[in-house]
Amino acid sequence: MPIRPDLRPCYPANWTEISHRVRFTRAGGVCERCGRPHRQRIRCLPDGRWFDPVLNTWRDDNGRPASWPDLIEATRQRFTYVVLATAHLDHDPTNNRLRNLRSLCQRCHMLNDRPYHRAQRRLTFMMRRAVGDLFLGPYSRNHPMP
Repeated sequence: MPIRPDLRPCYPANWTEISHRVRFTRAGGVCERCGRPHRQRIRCLPDGRWFDPVLNTWRDDNGRPASWPDLIEATRQRFTYVVLATAHLDHDPTNNRLRNLRSLCQRCHMLNDRPYHRAQRRLTFMMRRAVGDLFLGPYSRNHPMP
């Protein structure tokens, strides 16, 4: 994932080397949570299962062998291109210890960051609501936010 410009100063000068070491030296070019391979186009289902062509089997979102999809599930499969990123498990970009960093695919990275994103969403909503109260009067449940 690209680094936001306001967070760029939090990362060390050798971040690309650290990230490369985590993703390729330690993890071997696969997601450390589900096992999806870097820069590969894979078939996946909405529930997180994906087809591993090397082992010729479906895997779940934890990388374990999973059941094959039935006909209805198979119609919902799509192709995705996997790109690995180095994720901070504690969401602190200044904490670059190797035990805090994981090589994750896009899906696993988003799942890892979900609680943080929900908290940020709530803060944004509360801030917009407060600004609305200041300039538009009391917030009404019947009146949608502008």
